[in-house]
Amino acid sequence: MDNVIYIFGHKNPDTDSVCAAIALAYLKNKQGFNTEARILSNINEETSYVLNKFKVDVPHFLDNVKLQIKDVNYHKDFKVNLHESVYNAFLRMQNNDMSTIPVVDDNDKFIGVFAMKDIAKHIILDNNTYLKTSYDKILETLNGKEILRFNDEIEGDITNIDLRSTTFYSNHLLNNKSILIIGDRHSIIEDAINKKIKLLIITGSNKMKDDHLELAKKNKVNIIYTNKETYETLLTIGYTNYIANYGYKTDLVLVNENDDVSDFNDLINKTRHSYYPVINNQGLCLGLIKLSDLRDYQPKRVILVDHNEISQSVDGLEEAKIMGIVDHHKLGTLGTIEPINFRSMIVGATCTIIYELFKENKIKIPNDIASLLLAGIISDTLLLKSPTTTKDDEKALNDLAKITAIDPQKLAISMFKANDIVKSKSMKEIVYMDFKTFKIDNKMIAIGQITTLNSKAILKQKHSYIKFLNKEANNHNYDILLFVITDIFKNGSYFLFNDSAKETLQNAFSKNVEQGSFLNDIMSRKKQILPNIMNTLK
Repeated sequence: MDNVIYIFGHKNPDTDSVCAAIALAYLKNKQGFNTEARILSNINEETSYVLNKFKVDVPHFLDNVKLQIKDVNYHKDFKVNLHESVYNAFLRMQNNDMSTIPVVDDNDKFIGVFAMKDIAKHIILDNNTYLKTSYDKILETLNGKEILRFNDEIEGDITNIDLRSTTFYSNHLLNNKSILIIGDRHSIIEDAINKKIKLLIITGSNKMKDDHLELAKKNKVNIIYTNKETYETLLTIGYTNYIANYGYKTDLVLVNENDDVSDFNDLINKTRHSYYPVINNQGLCLGLIKLSDLRDYQPKRVILVDHNEISQSVDGLEEAKIMGIVDHHKLGTLGTIEPINFRSMIVGATCTIIYELFKENKIKIPNDIASLLLAGIISDTLLLKSPTTTKDDEKALNDLAKITAIDPQKLAISMFKANDIVKSKSMKEIVYMDFKTFKIDNKMIAIGQITTLNSKAILKQKHSYIKFLNKEANNHNYDILLFVITDIFKNGSYFLFNDSAKETLQNAFSKNVEQGSFLNDIMSRKKQILPNIMNTLK
């Protein structure tokens, strides 16, 4: 079972959330946990610049944390090679209380399933005298003793002599493909060796004469001793056959280890089978899952940073086990079944909280991680100019600047310049880059926000943006769709919005808000924009 804990920010990753996830994963791993930082969608130019500057890899993408087949404790590694003996397949099924087992080729590729009923069918309906197997499998099944071996693979027709010697000789029953099972009938043993049969099995506690053994060596006759009596040997030896000789079912419904359990439940309702072979993307067989296995599973484990709203988080979060949350936002709609570690602080950046966790746990911060934390604080507090900024943010920024010997002002300018998204992204990508939705009573509020040094380029396309916002608000039933363009050096933000939101926004900010209006000192969605809208609507 995969024991990794995934650490990630919200669906529209910004520099603070990505850097916080990477730094927290480093800290947790130092504490002995197995964690990985992930992202839920593509990072923006600013974050890309920061990771590249400090030579840190972009976290892998996490599509969802839904419960998958691989999270279920199904019968893993329950399979048998087509060149395995029927006897071993039977034992594996019996020991696992199963009546079916997947069959694989020599490359572990799934090729079919073998069942108890296949054994019964072969015994009752088929010719059971033909044998194709290995010398070793005969030894194993008969609990035999190797006497002479000249062939690793044995193929031929099984013969047991219960005739008088004279009748036997006259019928010419043996040839070089015969497999003879016999006790102490030495004259027939000698004849069999002279005819160079494929295999001679001596049953009971009987032994061959020394001269017969020498003759067998000369004629290259394979010989095995077994303590089983002749009748028991005859009953058993057929089970040494390769599964390939018995036949197996190939038209099966398969499931992939990456399939969602919810989809698997739908498949069960449609097909009504009891067992399903499990494969991976390469077609390799991993085992067998049955309906009762679905009661035993290990959900994916996650830690959320910079958010605690289920609408802002990864798909399938309700099927995962939340191990912790580190956030600086208001409490959202997210609930958990068990108590968790929830670290929330009134600060301007999640990276400030992560810095505090390093100090509390007395774990030294390496330079690259300290640089990421510094960048995250710069980004989310707008270089300490955001009204969400606290004394804790200021102290963390100053401490990290000393650790890294980085000038925060210079880093901030290079970061914000790198985030000149107007030249590289479409209108839709820009609006949805840092986009969050909120439900207030029966109203749906959506706020997208960017920080840029090139606000003029966006305002030149003001009418196109307004048209786009009206269309999106109508398509998604947003009562208010607000797009905020924040300029940290002007210490304020420009507003663009769907037309029907105008009256609410004017009431919220007690001023004549028009399309493209600049609101001085308004820079924080969390602390200024959303609270004002909420108070107005309530």
